[in-house]
Amino acid sequence: MRMSRYIFVGILLGITLYKSEAVSWFRIYEMFHFQSFQLYGIIGSAVVAGILIVRLIKKRHMHNIEGQEIVIKDKAMSVPRYLIGGFIFGMGWGLAGACPAPMFILLGSGVTVFIVYLVAAMTGTFLYGKLRKRLPH
Repeated sequence: MRMSRYIFVGILLGITLYKSEAVSWFRIYEMFHFQSFQLYGIIGSAVVAGILIVRLIKKRHMHNIEGQEIVIKDKAMSVPRYLIGGFIFGMGWGLAGACPAPMFILLGSGVTVFIVYLVAAMTGTFLYGKLRKRLPH
């Protein structure tokens, strides 16, 4: 029962993103061709909200549901890490027509072809976990 509120929020977020057409391939196509501002607004507001939430967590020394303090370590700034990772993420997004969260939303809405993309994304994540120590960070 403890996880039910998180599942509910996830379902609510999925419905919101689906109804706002944020997971639509056509909206993503328009965004990459600079023909629509809609997704830039959604992504921008998510980035701003993330920044504010992380700052709040760090400033107030907030605790997780188990009572432990949430510690967010600063990451080392390295150009190759973000360039290579961003390139791989962008290529996957462009080829699939959706980034990871919309894959689940589209799968839940009945677009079963995203099973293939989801399996590929999970395989890539698994391989990264296995090869992580050998990759430049």
